Amino acid sequence: MEEKLLNEMYVLETFEYLHGIPEIGGKEYKTSKFIKKELIKFGYTIDYDESKTWVIAEKDSGIDGPTLVIRADMDALEFIEGEKIKYIHACGHDANSSMVLAVAKEYSKKDIKRGKLIFLFQPDEENGKGAKMIIKTSKLNEVDEIVGIHLRPIQEAVFGEATPALCHGASVTIDVSIKGVPSHAARPHLGVNAVDAGAMVVLAINSIRVDPRVSSSAKVTKFISSGKASNIIPDRVELAIDVRAQNNNVMDELIKKIKDAVKNSAINNGSDVEINIGSILPAADYDEGLVNIAKSSIEEVLGKSLPPILTPGGEDFHNYPKYLNVKTAYIGLGADLIPGLHNPNVKFNKQALMYGQRILSKIVEKRLG
Repeated sequence: MEEKLLNEMYVLETFEYLHGIPEIGGKEYKTSKFIKKELIKFGYTIDYDESKTWVIAEKDSGIDGPTLVIRADMDALEFIEGEKIKYIHACGHDANSSMVLAVAKEYSKKDIKRGKLIFLFQPDEENGKGAKMIIKTSKLNEVDEIVGIHLRPIQEAVFGEATPALCHGASVTIDVSIKGVPSHAARPHLGVNAVDAGAMVVLAINSIRVDPRVSSSAKVTKFISSGKASNIIPDRVELAIDVRAQNNNVMDELIKKIKDAVKNSAINNGSDVEINIGSILPAADYDEGLVNIAKSSIEEVLGKSLPPILTPGGEDFHNYPKYLNVKTAYIGLGADLIPGLHNPNVKFNKQALMYGQRILSKIVEKRLG
């Protein structure tokens, strides 16, 4: 009982520390160094790249069995307050890392009866780059199963609730650059107005239709034209299109239709166009068996489990099953979180971190003994 209390205190203390050192994606230097130091103190075999900021810790039973990864993301978000840039853990990645690190501490003093246990602390989730970076190292090629966890807004789950399958949708940002021809506003016939082409793109995007039974959206979220003068025909427009779909097939269809809509709008206007499709975050694709193990673990800790939760948000976690062919489950943890994720004023019940730690620990116990 005393050891259990110490672990619960540890997860809260760790959260407070990580919350105080927020770092954006790819620059989690303090965060990863702290996590590495703790894992070494716990006696784990460490794989660490200071320049890439990821940390991997491994415990090998020496007996045949599955290789299970418990994964956490580490990066914070950037906000502008007045004229100052400020980094804030507004998505709860400090909470995710704290729960996973607490489980690592717990299992530094507990044996596993089979297989290998790996703790993965991944950078750069918000930019959709971290998982692919880890995958490219080939360090997870022998992995069988990966489990993730994330706090949920109060609209999805309250304190004392959790789902074993947080079903993220696919998401991607498409950047569009339109190039027209500048001219004096008194002689518009001598130029090609890139704003006109941009407006046509907006209308075309809003007119795209796909299967209405699948939740999806495509919308222009940025529209910037060149120059400050109002008497010049603008020759350049930059747009960003946020695209989301609840399954990967509809995402593929949306991307194709968006590309066609953008190209046709530019051609009809006489503009040139460049389209840059960002890193696509796949939709969730979970293993039923591993989800059931996570479900039973939640039930043992909380007394009940929520059904799978559909959420339109994206997660680069889903690159792991796409590129590594591993089994996955992803826990959505209720914490009375308000007003919402990615809000700089986010608040939640920190006692939920203890529940998350216990749930993850139960999963390790069920898979590795």
